[in-house]
Amino acid sequence: MPYPARLNPNLEEARTHTKQWARDMGMLEGSGIWDEHDLESHDYALLCAYTHPDTTGPKLSLVTDWYVWVFFFDDHFLETFKRSQDRAGGKAYLDRLPEFMPMDLAAGFPEPTNPVEAGLADLWARTVPSMSLAWRTRFAESTANLLNESLWELSNINADRVPNPVEYIEMRRKVGGAPWSAGLVEFAVGAEVPDVIADSRPMRVLRDSFADGVHLRNDLFSYQRETEEEGEFSNGVLVLEKFLHCTTQEAADSVNDLLTSRLQQFENTALTEVPPLLLEKGIDPKSCADVMAYVKGLQDWQSGGHEWHMRSSRYMNGGAAPAAATRWSPFAIGGPGTSAADLRLTTGRVGAGRVRAFTHVPHQRVGPSRLPAFHMPFPTTLNPHLPTARRATVAWGHRMGMLEPLPELLGGHLWDEHKLHAFDFPLCAAGINPDAPPEALDLASQWLTWGTYGDDYFPVVFGRTRDLAGAKACNDRLSAFMPIGASATPPPATPLERGLADLWARTAGPMTTENRQALRTSVEVMTESWLWELANQAQNRIPDPVDYIEMRRRTFGADLTMALCRIQHGRRVPPEVYASGPIRSLENSAVDYACLLNDVFSYQKEIEFEGEVHNGILVVQNFFNCDYPTGLGIVHDLMTSRMKQFQHVAAHELPVLYDDLKLTADVRRILDGYVRELQNWMAGILTWHQGCHRYQESELRYRPGPRTGVSAPGVGAVPAGPTGLGTSAARLPLLTSGRPR
Repeated sequence: MPYPARLNPNLEEARTHTKQWARDMGMLEGSGIWDEHDLESHDYALLCAYTHPDTTGPKLSLVTDWYVWVFFFDDHFLETFKRSQDRAGGKAYLDRLPEFMPMDLAAGFPEPTNPVEAGLADLWARTVPSMSLAWRTRFAESTANLLNESLWELSNINADRVPNPVEYIEMRRKVGGAPWSAGLVEFAVGAEVPDVIADSRPMRVLRDSFADGVHLRNDLFSYQRETEEEGEFSNGVLVLEKFLHCTTQEAADSVNDLLTSRLQQFENTALTEVPPLLLEKGIDPKSCADVMAYVKGLQDWQSGGHEWHMRSSRYMNGGAAPAAATRWSPFAIGGPGTSAADLRLTTGRVGAGRVRAFTHVPHQRVGPSRLPAFHMPFPTTLNPHLPTARRATVAWGHRMGMLEPLPELLGGHLWDEHKLHAFDFPLCAAGINPDAPPEALDLASQWLTWGTYGDDYFPVVFGRTRDLAGAKACNDRLSAFMPIGASATPPPATPLERGLADLWARTAGPMTTENRQALRTSVEVMTESWLWELANQAQNRIPDPVDYIEMRRRTFGADLTMALCRIQHGRRVPPEVYASGPIRSLENSAVDYACLLNDVFSYQKEIEFEGEVHNGILVVQNFFNCDYPTGLGIVHDLMTSRMKQFQHVAAHELPVLYDDLKLTADVRRILDGYVRELQNWMAGILTWHQGCHRYQESELRYRPGPRTGVSAPGVGAVPAGPTGLGTSAARLPLLTSGRPR
């Protein structure tokens, strides 16, 4: 905990106010959930006084009311629906709550039927008048997520199912409420995040790393209460205990290490990513100060939340410290925020983990990548037009200039024809799209070619020189070759630009404006992620595990893959279906399987030949301070659990989603087809990796050059293309004048 806790002097005012407010809303005597003793012992006013130490008395009272409401909801939902496992009743209950958060207060509220509805209506009316419409929209969404994902927890209790670690982190953010807390920080400090940057990567990572820190801390404190009294499966300690097959204490230590890593991710983002963002977007000085006040507010929440957990009877099982009633004093060594001063509690794990992340020695000899027995329940069928697509893709690579010498490499080659034959992108496309007509298979093959060429190009051209400004300028130009309307594009200056311009004209030409925008955004998500990789490379920083998984999906081109699939589905599938939890869970589990699969195959290529820090096995090795075989075993287990999650969602959660949203037979048919498309995608990717020359040591030592006419291997000799568009693991060795590093 790097930040000291402080106590708001308006604590007693908030305590007095919120007790009366809870009684007025019907949350105390007669509610069947709490009485006055429960509210006093939980002491949510103390929580808010610690987490918002500088806000005014009236604001502190209002924020405290929000927290009383959200904790009452949690207990009310538990007693009313979770214990009885009444999913239908729980859904009907949750479906009404968004009606109590109108964007325009003039729209009014329905008549409340329980304390949760009454409290939400009162809080919304008292809070939103001082906040912008953009904030109202974001806060209503995070509130809805917090409420609705309670159904996910209920479904897991019904299924007697402990989630896997990645699934847990994602869903915990929604049901755990910390993104919701971040919205209240904006209100409490009187500083909204400018809407133009609210959805940017730095602000998203600040919010998510803050959320993970809050939730993982809560899991450590609430493990006994949740597992013994409530029958919960949604606890990080339990998740790691089951996943790692370890003791409860070992799992708790690992959760604490992850908590530390997420706080360090928060710090790194605040210091290295937020300032450049503010400059790039031209944020005015007042708004810059607001952003910094918001960051400080999130820090205050972390330290204050820890102190409250140490004192609240809700979690300490009768061992809570006495609730403080005075403002923090730096002279009181036993006061809040001083646990870091106790050397007995300061171990070497925190410092050692941080040092390891920045001191990785590149190009270590690791030998051929070790391949486990992969869990793949789906077969691969190859498209019969594969031979034609192979010829067309090599010819296209020549036309785009991808196989020619590059001035940026002093006349050296990034790729040559031998490399393009060996990579065999059409085989990847043929496994992913077994029924595509010839033109569509050619186009898919060439998108794979372009995405991987770009992902290879950036580290070779900009990585060794740490030319982050040049990389950003190069990336910014790419958007100009994806016009939404009829605007002209600049003359392409590189094979990367030439290839994108050609693919865009062939792909986006028949699309609607809406679909063009979606496609362009998905490409930009992928290419911008290459800048994140270069920034980590410049710091020689092995990524935090959670940040790695989430950014790996972007470097992999997952958004582009999903966008192209959705566009093919037309407008028959409502947008809220794609935004739903089950669909996102289905997609993310499939993508994570493929990303980690590529990391397994590319380990030697990336660690030994490229000096990379972006590999899932290396990330696990750094986090657990373990060797290669142990890291591989953990990654393989995570792959398997993600595949099983994919199957679970498809078999159990999608049918419930269909019924909940009352989808038509046509939409259900399309979504069932989407599941098969993702199955083909994963299976085709594995088929390619199992025979690809790209990761063999002989190919890694091959030097691209001006030779032409290299014959293509036979169909059976070189299966498929990369693990996805822009796969970060698909990097060539860094070259100087065409030579491997």
